[in-house]
Amino acid sequence: MKYLIAGLGNFESKYWGTRHNIGFRVVNAVSEDTGAPFTEARYGAVAKARIKNKEMILLKPNTFMNLSGLAVRYWLQKENIPVENLLVVVDDLALPFGTLRLKPRGSHAGHNGLRNIQEILNTDEYCRLRFGIGNDFPRGGQVGFVLSQFDPDEMEVMPEKIKRSVEIVKSFCLSGVQVTMNQYNNK
Repeated sequence: MKYLIAGLGNFESKYWGTRHNIGFRVVNAVSEDTGAPFTEARYGAVAKARIKNKEMILLKPNTFMNLSGLAVRYWLQKENIPVENLLVVVDDLALPFGTLRLKPRGSHAGHNGLRNIQEILNTDEYCRLRFGIGNDFPRGGQVGFVLSQFDPDEMEVMPEKIKRSVEIVKSFCLSGVQVTMNQYNNK
């Protein structure tokens, strides 16, 4: 059984380490954990990882955040992966920093990457792992905030949050969304 794990972010080096690129950071950690290196491919960097009898296609779209749906649709179709086996890892302003929430569906909540995926796939019935980045910005400062670096206090706990994210991704593939939500969402 195959799964597409799409971490959202912006590909240019100037965006690395920003709050908006937490999806890339998580799929990089899954890649490292499974020993599956990324290679450049159509619409992004891709790694093919295995965990037990499951295959994970890890994707970092190079289409920029606002066009993530193009890459997600392409890899779902190319690898013949049903949308139920899609997990999108995304930053979330509505959650305090480091809060992790797995959801089986939902609105895009104003996130342009999720909005594009929803438009291209014509559904909001796909799983997402929401990684809280906080919302400590003045009115009108949202763009600057999501494109800013994490502060030192956040970076101190980042390894623990990334490790937990990797556990959630692996559990999603091995046990399904409901079991994983029950195990991880309330902690």
